[in-house]
Amino acid sequence: MYPSYRPLLDALQARGADAHALQEAADEADRSGRSIRDILINDQVITEVELTEASADAAGLNAVDLVGYPIDAAAVAKIPLPMVLRHRLLGIGISGDELVVAITDPDDVVAMDDVRAATAMDIRPVVVARSELRRIIDRLKREESDLADVAASLRPEDDSAFANISAGDDAPIVRYVNSLLEQAIQNRASDLHLEPSEKDLRVRYRIDGVLHEVDRVPAGVQSALISRLKIMAAVDITERRVPQNGRITVRLDKHTVDLRLATLPTVWGEKIVLRVLDTGGIDLELKKLGFAEDTYARFSRSFTKPHGMVLVTGPTGSGKSTTLYATLAEISKPEVNIITVEDPVEYRLAGVNQVQVNHKAGLTFAAVLPAILRSDPDVVLIGEIRDKATAQLGVEAALTGHLVLSTLHTNDAPSAITRLIEMGIEPFLVGSSLDCVLAQRLSRRLCEWCKDAYEPSDAELEAMAWPTDQLKAPEQLWRPVGCRSCGQTGYRGRLAINEVMPVTEEIERLAVRHASSTEVGHVAVAEGMVTLREDGLRKCTSGLTTVEEVLRVTV
Repeated sequence: MYPSYRPLLDALQARGADAHALQEAADEADRSGRSIRDILINDQVITEVELTEASADAAGLNAVDLVGYPIDAAAVAKIPLPMVLRHRLLGIGISGDELVVAITDPDDVVAMDDVRAATAMDIRPVVVARSELRRIIDRLKREESDLADVAASLRPEDDSAFANISAGDDAPIVRYVNSLLEQAIQNRASDLHLEPSEKDLRVRYRIDGVLHEVDRVPAGVQSALISRLKIMAAVDITERRVPQNGRITVRLDKHTVDLRLATLPTVWGEKIVLRVLDTGGIDLELKKLGFAEDTYARFSRSFTKPHGMVLVTGPTGSGKSTTLYATLAEISKPEVNIITVEDPVEYRLAGVNQVQVNHKAGLTFAAVLPAILRSDPDVVLIGEIRDKATAQLGVEAALTGHLVLSTLHTNDAPSAITRLIEMGIEPFLVGSSLDCVLAQRLSRRLCEWCKDAYEPSDAELEAMAWPTDQLKAPEQLWRPVGCRSCGQTGYRGRLAINEVMPVTEEIERLAVRHASSTEVGHVAVAEGMVTLREDGLRKCTSGLTTVEEVLRVTV
C-alpha cells in the first residue's frame, strides 16, 4: 500500500529534510494513526514554512503567504462560517467564476467537495501555513460574534448608546477597531477607508497604491465604529456636519505607528480615512526611494546649496512628503538649524524643529512663516504652498539666504513656474528664487521573487508608444506573476518616478516673458531633463516595474 503522505515526504526530502527523521515520523503516523503533518511540526522535524511549501509541491499547487495578502471580503463571505470552522479553510479571492480557497491539507478532498457544492463555483486551492490560517479564522469568528452583539444592542440614531464605548478594551467595538488597525498596519496599507452606504459600511485598504475591499460592517454598528475612532483621535464625536481632523497613535510589535484621521460628511453618514504614518516602515534615504544616478545628481546639487527654493510637485499620494523628509535627513546636521511648518506634521524627525499648523488658533502657513524667519533658520520646510501669501513668503525667504523646501500641486515640473506666476508671484522673482523643481509619481515595484522576463515584440512596443527617439527599444522587459511573497499580486512595495528640472538662465528668461509650461518643458528636455515617462520606462528596462504601471501613473 502506498500511503497518501508519501508524495509529501518525497517533496520534503527533495528540499533537503533529514531522511531518517522523516522515516521515523512516517512510522509514528502508521503506528498511532496521527496526522503526519502534526507529527512533523510537533516533533520539530521541519518548520511550518517548509511544510507549507512542500505540501504545495507535492500536490502541484501554489503556496501563499497570508501575511500581507489582500484577502477579498466577497470571497470570505462565499463560504459559510460553520464550514470554514469545520474544514479550517478560507475563501481569499475570486477570479471570474473561480474561488481561490486557502487550505493547509491538499489531500482533504472532502473539504473541497463541500465548498464546491456550497458555492456552486470552481475551486482553486492554494496551500497556506496552518498558524496564519488559524489566526485569520479565529479573528473572523470573533468579529462576526462581536459585530452581531453590537448590532443587536446599538441603534444608529441613539447617541446615548455611545457613552460607554471607550469604557474598556473588552468592548466588542473596541476589539474590532483594534483588529482593523492591526491588520491595516501588517498589510502595509497606506490608507484605511471606512465608507458608509445605505445598508452597510465598506472597509477598504490601500496597499501599494491600489484599494482592496476587506470587510463590510452592518449598518447598525456604523455610528459606534465611527465614534470609537473619533474618541481615539480626540475629535468631537457629536459633530457630524463638518469635516474634522485628528491623530491616533497605536503600538504594535514594540514600535509606535501614527494614523492621521480625517472625517467627511456624506449623505449616508461620515466617511473616515485613516492615513498610516509608519516611520518604522519607511527608509528615509533618497537613493532608496527610486532615484536614478543622474536624476539624483541633478537634484542633490539643488538642496546642497545654502539658499534658493526647491519644490516637489505631484498629485496627492505621490510621495512628496516622504521625498522632502528624506531630503531633510540628508542635510540635517548639528550645525544646521532646520524648521518646518506642516499641516499636519506627518513624521517626527530628530534634530528638526517642527511646527504644526492650527487654523482655529490662527496659526496658518502665512502667519507662522515670519516668526520662523525670526528664529534664524538655515533651512525652512513649508508643508505645502497653497496660496499667494505662503508663496510670497517662501520666495522672499529663498531670496534672503535661506534654503526653502516645499510642495506644490502640478502635473509636471515645468508647470510649477506657471503655477507660481498664476498665484500672483512676479515672474522675475520666480526665476531668481526658484532653484529646482522635482516632479514625482509612485509606481508599484515588481516582486523580486516572481517577476518574469520576456522579449517584447515590435507590435507591443508600438502599442506602448515606446519613445525610440529618446530611449533605445528594450531587448527585455518584465511582467508580474504572483507568489506567496507578494500575495499573488506580482508587486511588492513602490518606487518613485521622477523628473528634475534645474532652473537655468534660459528657463528664468522664459519665466520673465510668461512662456507656457510646454515651452519651458521643451527647453528643460533640451538641457538634459529626463521626463517622468522616460524615467519610468528606464526603470522598466531595469526590471523594477512594468510598462502598464508607468502608463497608469504618468498618463
